[in-house]
Formats: sequence, C-alpha cells, structure tokens
Amino acid sequence: MSVTGLWVVGTVPDEKLRDLLRAAVRNSPPAAVSVHGGVAAELVWWRGKAHESMFTASTASPGSWIAGDDAARLSAFFDSCRDESAQVESLHDAVMDQFPPEGDGLFAAVARKASPFAALAYALGPDAVLQLPGWFGDFLLDAEQLRSRLPEAEEALALTGTRRRDAVERIHAWMTGSGDDPNHDADELLDGPLRVLRHAARTGQGAAGHVRWY
Repeated sequence: MSVTGLWVVGTVPDEKLRDLLRAAVRNSPPAAVSVHGGVAAELVWWRGKAHESMFTASTASPGSWIAGDDAARLSAFFDSCRDESAQVESLHDAVMDQFPPEGDGLFAAVARKASPFAALAYALGPDAVLQLPGWFGDFLLDAEQLRSRLPEAEEALALTGTRRRDAVERIHAWMTGSGDDPNHDADELLDGPLRVLRHAARTGQGAAGHVRWY
C-alpha cells in the first residue's frame, strides 16, 4: 500500500488562531503531556550521525539512493514524536481550514512514501531542526510568538553556498532512498516554510505547521 507524506505551513489571522486555541481548551481540556521517553537518547544518537550519510548510491538507478538502517531509525523517531490524539488532530484540521488557498501565506509539500519534513530534518541536522518552531514540524504560533522565533528559523533555513548544496543533495537522497519522489523540489522545501513565516511576520499574523501521512 502506498502512502503520501504531507507537510503544510500556513498563516492564520492572529485573533482567529487565539479563538481556535481557546475553543480547543474549553471543549476538551488538555491532558498531561506524555513526552516520548526516548527523545533525549535519540537526539544523542542523531547528533553522532549528523555528518554521515544514511544512504548509499544506487548502482541500478544512477542518481538515486538506497536507505540504510540509520535512515529507517531516524524516520521512525520522527513518527514517534507526533501527537496523533483526536484532540490534537481536530485542532490541526480547524487551523488548516484557516490557511489561505495560495500565495505567500501557504506552503505545502507532498511526497510519495516519504515525509517532506523528515527529508528537511535529515538535510538540516538535529541542532538546526531544534531551532525551528514547534515540535518536529508541528507548531502553532500567534503573531508575537512568531516574531520571537523567526530569527532562529531564518538561521536554520536561510542556507547558502556549500551548506545549501549539501542540504539539497541530502533532501534528494531522502526522497529517493526513503521515498519515491526523485523530482521533489528541494529548493522549495528549504525556501517555502521560511517564506510563509516571514510573510506572517510582515502582516501581523500567526502561523501553523502540520505533518501528516495519507
């Protein structure tokens, strides 16, 4: 069975975002957060592997890559960090309904058999990923929170020169080794989320991001 990974980032009018958060708490008070117990250990492992390739070049299909065990472990770690509770998914649905249909306020990346956020995270490495807002691709920021987090996001995503070329190559490796999307736009995966965050800051809006599988 084939699956498709989605990562969507969009702007949300600030007051609307606050209304949705208030309604979510009022209708279903949040339970105590259960933090994935292996996060610290997995981050230590990932930092030790951050400068290594988790893929080998395919001899049968030039330009493609084959995922190793480390790539599978990293992918499983990202999936384990997602909160798939009905309450959280309902809030994400309500927030996504407020995203603009197109333009600078919306970024969406899809990939067959691969998570676009996981590809970006592999390309950036653990320390840069932790500079991004939220928790491994999922976030809800009002306008004030967004402005405070934007400099860190810019530092993580605004890559140039060799760092950018290396990131694009690693995204391609993930998309062909862990997924089946050799033509994925790696440059847009780097530029799109930051474009949305900057647009939100300029227009005084909040922003949200959500990782999903279909």
